[in-house]
Amino acid sequence: MNTDTTLAGGAVRAVPLTFHPRPGTVHARAVSGRFNTWRWAMVWLTQLVFYGGVWLTWRDGDTVRPALWMDIPHERLYLFDQVLWPQDALLFAFVLIVAALALFFVTALAGRLFCGFACPQTVYTMMFTWVEARIEGKPAARRALDAAPWAPRKAAIKGAKHALWLALAAWTAITFVGYFTPIRDLLPRLAIWDVGMWEGFWLLFYAAFTYLQAGFARESVCQHMCPYSRFQGVMTDAHTRQVGYDRRRGEPRASARSRGAGDCVDCTICVQVCPTGIDIRNGVQYACINCGLCIDACDTVMDRVGRARGLIRFASENALSGRGATTVQPRVKMYAVLFLLFAVLGVWQMVTRPEVRLDVLRDRGVLMRETADGRIENAYLLKVANLTREEVEYVAQIDGLPGATIVGNTRLRVAANSVASLRLTVSAPDDGMLRGAQPLDIVVARLGRPDENASERSRFLFRLRRFRSSRRRRENAPVQRFAARRRVARSASPAPNIAQVSGSGTATMWATKYAGPL
Repeated sequence: MNTDTTLAGGAVRAVPLTFHPRPGTVHARAVSGRFNTWRWAMVWLTQLVFYGGVWLTWRDGDTVRPALWMDIPHERLYLFDQVLWPQDALLFAFVLIVAALALFFVTALAGRLFCGFACPQTVYTMMFTWVEARIEGKPAARRALDAAPWAPRKAAIKGAKHALWLALAAWTAITFVGYFTPIRDLLPRLAIWDVGMWEGFWLLFYAAFTYLQAGFARESVCQHMCPYSRFQGVMTDAHTRQVGYDRRRGEPRASARSRGAGDCVDCTICVQVCPTGIDIRNGVQYACINCGLCIDACDTVMDRVGRARGLIRFASENALSGRGATTVQPRVKMYAVLFLLFAVLGVWQMVTRPEVRLDVLRDRGVLMRETADGRIENAYLLKVANLTREEVEYVAQIDGLPGATIVGNTRLRVAANSVASLRLTVSAPDDGMLRGAQPLDIVVARLGRPDENASERSRFLFRLRRFRSSRRRRENAPVQRFAARRRVARSASPAPNIAQVSGSGTATMWATKYAGPL
């Protein structure tokens, strides 16, 4: 299927309209330039953080632990000297919101910049294709090898490539699991496969996932699987700077020696270097990841033919068509404001995290009990979380209930970054002034530092009232008298004579009701 595109000067070129890129594996041509350098810089940066972060250690008192560690069994997330708990879920929400807003802001400003430079699919595809190029050679050699029949040489080359791919995928999976199980403890157990069920599952799954996604799926993920490519159209507009082809300058296409032609020499190098296999000269397409490799390739050709760079460049649709200057749209400013707002809120949430948390549970076995001296006692279970890096002794207090006192021990020593429990019994006088559930504030404070405290409101249960009002008794008196007369009438009425109603169905019913079964 073809569609007509009007070029500069009124010429018309037929452009093939395809709903899917050409089939087969895309073997992109290598290119050098500033965008390719930035991409490899991002590969090195992200993988140094990923592969290296799992080996970092942190001294916590007398123990040494991983600096980055998600301890799922104990519900802890260690980030260097910070320890996050499940109660810090709001902080995680802020992190996710900030990440989403940053993605929206970058997309509205410069298109799929994240996809082209920092997306894990892009990063690992680059690593896998680098291994492939070192073993199988340049793109033409790789395509020839794919088309060749199976032979010992092809099997050896393919086998070496896939062995390295599997090794890289396996090490990636080990590193990933190492953030949940300390890697220095995990590696010795891998030799004899002494791993837990979930450890084994994620090792196999993550290795297979990396191997298939980066080795085989590659650009298909960006074209068909990733939802980001689908909804980017609603996040960009004519003012968004994206990789684009200057059609006014480049058309009509012809060789460098032709007169009256555009700057595009129709060398197709921009297509050969594209990791997703598209032709950027056909306009902005959803499969374009804004990697900028076509810019590097086109600038190299322009240098060779002695023409100005920028035939393919990062520019907005308005700038390429000459319809006006590119301006920052209000929604981009809104993304920036929201990003800064939630970033500040996240930092504030992190800085103001309490050093102690309290959770109060009532004793469900005994709601209340009455003592010999006429007092009412309620039992509670206090769970005190010490979020500091040192052992702390806390003292429990109560407030909000007149005359209430604590019976028994009120002190609790909690280790650093740990939770301890204290059973607390509260006693209050039963003077008849308070009935039912009454509010009670339970406070735990650090011994010697009352400003470091945590409190939680609970309930203290008294006995309920045992009398009824005279008005209620007067309202119920007629009903009670009627029920009493009815009981007396039923007891005085004789049972019917069975013999007199013998042979009828009613006899059987009455006999069963008053005399038992016949």
